[in-house]
Amino acid sequence: MQLHFIAIGGSAMHNLALALHDKGYAISGSDDVIFEPSRSRLKEAGLLPEAEGWFPEKIHPGLDAVVLGMHAKADNPELQRAGELGIRVYSYPEFLYEQSRGKTRVVIGGSHGKTTITSMILHVMAYWNRPVDFMVGAQLEGFDRMVRLTEDNEFIVLEGDEYLSSPLDPTPKFHHYQPNIALLSGIAWDHINVFPTFESYREQFLKFLHTLVPGGSITYNADDEGLREIVETLEAPVRKFPYTVPAYRVEGGQTLLETPEGDLPLQVFGRHNLSNLAGAKWICQQMGVDEAEFYEAMATFSGADKRLQLLAKGPQGYVFKDFAHSPSKVRATTDAVKEQFPGHRVLACLELHTYSSLNAGFLKHYSNCLDAADAALAFYVPESLAIKGLDPISPEDIREAFGRPDLEVFTHTNALQDYLSSIPLEQTVVLLMSSGNYGGLNLERLTSRFS
Repeated sequence: MQLHFIAIGGSAMHNLALALHDKGYAISGSDDVIFEPSRSRLKEAGLLPEAEGWFPEKIHPGLDAVVLGMHAKADNPELQRAGELGIRVYSYPEFLYEQSRGKTRVVIGGSHGKTTITSMILHVMAYWNRPVDFMVGAQLEGFDRMVRLTEDNEFIVLEGDEYLSSPLDPTPKFHHYQPNIALLSGIAWDHINVFPTFESYREQFLKFLHTLVPGGSITYNADDEGLREIVETLEAPVRKFPYTVPAYRVEGGQTLLETPEGDLPLQVFGRHNLSNLAGAKWICQQMGVDEAEFYEAMATFSGADKRLQLLAKGPQGYVFKDFAHSPSKVRATTDAVKEQFPGHRVLACLELHTYSSLNAGFLKHYSNCLDAADAALAFYVPESLAIKGLDPISPEDIREAFGRPDLEVFTHTNALQDYLSSIPLEQTVVLLMSSGNYGGLNLERLTSRFS
């Protein structure tokens, strides 16, 4: 097949392009900007566009299809040319489904934890040398690429994102996959720029359940009351497997999972990660891995990239960075760190920079999310509000929303950097939570204080 990728430089798009190139497909692509590591990977494979920009002449009748990335606009000149020529245009998830029609599709969805659960499953399968195809939106440790597509593997594990599929396709990505085996980790309102009410957001998960293949299965977090309700009232010919947080305890900064074979020391920690582990176990068992094999493999799992990532450890304490930005994730991560290090002072620093977190009407959902921290900081750039077309927010608005009058609010990276460079560190855990970079915060300057 000859395929052209519009917006080939995207995190997911370039991985798909590379996977198809490995299968022998003829791949071309365009993008108006390509960052690392996409640029180097595409260049190494001979797929890096000669120039950045959009070139309608790349769209020709010899193409079998065009794959459209979310980064492109609906008026993209290459997309318009494809329409003129009648060439089939696929969104990323649509094309993944076409590639996996003959496989057992395992889809991991939910507002939080899906990357970690997917990472756990792939770790276990790799540990036991049981190759599977996969697609993960984030870079995982031990994997050079985040899409694998083969002709031979029975299973394909797909991270099921509920965000929109493409500029032409407002369907949530995970509605396209038609899973044989599915997992939902929970429902906590997110992407409010697309789903303006919780009800409209929740509806996407109900629709997802109706995409399951008859006779398939849904594994779900029974600790999430809203999720439990929609799964248990689902009238469809599917099997239902609930899971909850398994028994564990923390001793001396070590999380011990209680198993039939005795206590199992884990490298990950926190109730949310233990819940993720319980869900991953159910999925792995449905993929042919027994309980004892699962636990043996999980003892060596060190976590998903950017999820409670240990940046520094020393006599003074620790520095962690986590991708958390939504209220449920912020609360779970902060609680986990405090539980793991009860004798330490926890300093939690959250960057507000997504559409949701900077929305004045949504801020109230962060109430009490940082309560477990001994000291709490928030960082945002006021200019971002104007860029996103949002109403102004003051530091006092943020303090009130979080329910912490003592919340330190920073609006300039240098001021935050100076604060983190001057605080006493004895018996301290610094927890940085963001899907961004705090406006260019120098993390090495912070972590060097712990060496």
